[in-house]
Amino acid sequence: MNIGLTGSSGVLGTKLKKMLKLKKKNFFLGKIENSNHVNNWIKSNSFDHIIHLAAIVPTKTVNKNKNKSMKVNYEGTKNLVNAINLYSKKKIWLFYSSTSHVYSYKKTKINEKNLIKPISYYGKTKLKGERYILKNCKKFIPCIGRIFSFTSKNQDKNFIIPALISKLKSKKNFFFFNNINHDRDFLRIKDIIYAIKLLKNKKAKGIYNICSGKKTNLKDILLSLNKKYKKQIVIKYNNKTILLGSNKKLINMGWKFQKNNYLNYLIKNY
Repeated sequence: MNIGLTGSSGVLGTKLKKMLKLKKKNFFLGKIENSNHVNNWIKSNSFDHIIHLAAIVPTKTVNKNKNKSMKVNYEGTKNLVNAINLYSKKKIWLFYSSTSHVYSYKKTKINEKNLIKPISYYGKTKLKGERYILKNCKKFIPCIGRIFSFTSKNQDKNFIIPALISKLKSKKNFFFFNNINHDRDFLRIKDIIYAIKLLKNKKAKGIYNICSGKKTNLKDILLSLNKKYKKQIVIKYNNKTILLGSNKKLINMGWKFQKNNYLNYLIKNY
């Protein structure tokens, strides 16, 4: 099967291309917001599957340049959809990496049918991409993966866990944290890739949460990381937000993931 991949240089894309053993010819290397680049890529290939990961993240980076983020995250997706519909030589399977940020905070697990109310501008850009895909799936099978939280040593320092570690590594001995008492749903990168592979093999259609279904508190992550750095920390306990997903739909398809405590995994890998 010939697989096309956008966002091959990102954290998730780097891991995915290794696990799928993709070659350079499979990667989109142009600018996704440039329709000519996208059109030429689709014209010159005959893909059976396309995995679309290209996007600007995290939320801090997106907020600093909202115009560019909308162009890449939404207009780039629009370019890809249009190019497939115009130039693909056959009907393909398209995976779109979306985000838990399209949902609103909720105290219980969020399933794919829950209220859509983006919690960030990043979420808005990804939701626009979702809607364009679902309205224009003429020559492809649409599959949207709403990916919840994950982390990696190679992530940008604007992501929460690399940001925490960067602070703890500094020469300062005292830190005050004001906005850290939140529950999030973390998952290993390998498990995300296993989910994408399963969806690809099944040629799944529709929307799927990719998540652990377990809460991990950011405060607990901070305190666990600080066991290594031993800094003095003061935390202000403001209102807690919860973003926790239901993965029943994906599990019912046959997906299996590591259910061990994510904090233990995190500490071992950092």
